[in-house]
Amino acid sequence: MFLESQGIVKLHTHSCIPTKKPRGTDLSTHERLHNRNLAQLRVIGEHINRRLKIFRILKEQYRNRRRRFGLRCNLIAGLLNSELALFS
Repeated sequence: MFLESQGIVKLHTHSCIPTKKPRGTDLSTHERLHNRNLAQLRVIGEHINRRLKIFRILKEQYRNRRRRFGLRCNLIAGLLNSELALFS
């Protein structure tokens, strides 16, 4: 599928989107593998988002000073990265 038809090229030139199944035919094995690899990457990203939302700074409205929001997000990400490094 052409990314130009999706309009995503304007935002990010290296984006990958899954291949849709054409009407009346099946996907080739290469296209199925491509879709499966994209799904695996997406699952990893969703798990990371879940772990970040546990801290509730990204899930709810931030009520502290705005200038410290980035600092706190980076600290939480650093904590999670160090935890992942310990248990990997």
